[in-house]
Amino acid sequence: QVQLQESGPGLVKPSETLSLTCTVSGDSITTNYYVWNWIRQPPGKGLEWMGAIAYSGNTYYKPSLRSRTFISRDTSKNQFTLQLSSVTPEDTAVYYCTRAPPDSDYANPQESDFWGQGTQVTVSS
Repeated sequence: QVQLQESGPGLVKPSETLSLTCTVSGDSITTNYYVWNWIRQPPGKGLEWMGAIAYSGNTYYKPSLRSRTFISRDTSKNQFTLQLSSVTPEDTAVYYCTRAPPDSDYANPQESDFWGQGTQVTVSS
């Protein structure tokens, strides 16, 4: 069974960088053709795909977030990370890491087959 677990601070100050880590078990983040995503849901809003890192290490970002987002991985720990810079209160959300299967539309949250439980991040001074 694939399991994903998000970790990181629950409170970040405006203008700082939000950093989250997703630890994966039951699968390798280098397994061919899978894509590993970061998705968030602000309060009262829908799911928003932020970006992804593929099995190959290639990264993909939502255009409107690209300038502030960096996704990387540590294959030795089977983890991938999200960094979101210059945060504002509008970045307050529940953040999820997910896995999207081969040949899926990985930028569509509905096509992720495994999800972490989510972690609340609040941006506030």
